[in-house]
Amino acid sequence: MTPDLESLAAAQYVKTDDLLKASPHLAPWRPAVGIAPKPTDAELVTLAVMQAMLGSTSEGKWLRHARAHLRHLFRYLPQQPGYNRRLRKATDLLRRNTRLLATDTSVWSDDVWIVDSTPVECGRSRETVRRSELAGWAEYGYCASHSRFFWGLRLHVVCTLQGLPVAFALTGAKTAERETLLDLLDAGRETLLNLLDAEPELLVTRPGQTLSGDKNYVGRDFEHQLAEHGIRLLRPTRKGEPKRPGAELFKPLRQVIESVNETFKGQLNLEQHHGRTPAGVVARIMQRILTLTTAIRHNDQSGQPVLRSLTANDH
Repeated sequence: MTPDLESLAAAQYVKTDDLLKASPHLAPWRPAVGIAPKPTDAELVTLAVMQAMLGSTSEGKWLRHARAHLRHLFRYLPQQPGYNRRLRKATDLLRRNTRLLATDTSVWSDDVWIVDSTPVECGRSRETVRRSELAGWAEYGYCASHSRFFWGLRLHVVCTLQGLPVAFALTGAKTAERETLLDLLDAGRETLLNLLDAEPELLVTRPGQTLSGDKNYVGRDFEHQLAEHGIRLLRPTRKGEPKRPGAELFKPLRQVIESVNETFKGQLNLEQHHGRTPAGVVARIMQRILTLTTAIRHNDQSGQPVLRSLTANDH
């Protein structure tokens, strides 16, 4: 296996095709009688991963590029409306595929996780806020890391030190980070987009897991609930508190999660998703999370020194 885009696309296609053969119920529902869709679901997922990997935020522009340069990889390339519609219906397939790829890496069993949330802006004008179908889910929030207000959602991610997503949730901008994390660890509410419902035994098989978070993950009851899950919390010492064990490790770990967020935003264009409906936003966020997971797995299996690097595959 080599670290290049076509090799990554081939590995992604094979993995998705095998998943659908083993679990055909994961494919988006369609009538039993009718014309078979083109491309196949495995080809659709592969096309979506390549779009995010190459940083294309316009579906129309991406499909024009694919017709000009990727004809040799796909038997059929859809028009933009069909591509958009099928991608939104394939959200559950993207989610299950992400978990399957994550468990097929050497870093899935890491005993240190990091957790953080990052803004997912969904609009900037008052007219957008008033008329958007996202109103009621998206809301005004504040990002202390960048000292800015925004209207949209928050992506909460639990990942390994190599940046491999373990669990995630997409919530309103004001949803408390502590509550969201506890929901994820309890296999989540149905209103959250998360992965842990696919494997509720995740924490049972990981005694003594360490979780690093920032100053928002604080509270005596909160830490007690994490301890009940067998999780040791590593966070900065707050003013007036005695020095916490492991405080010297926090800054390096904090740099890791900031780097993961930068990968999502700087290379995978997380905030340039252009989603206008809840289904559209969820599909596009899932597309980017799957792409990062795919790249980490591919780098892991091809022996690359930095698993989260997209450089070898983004051109």
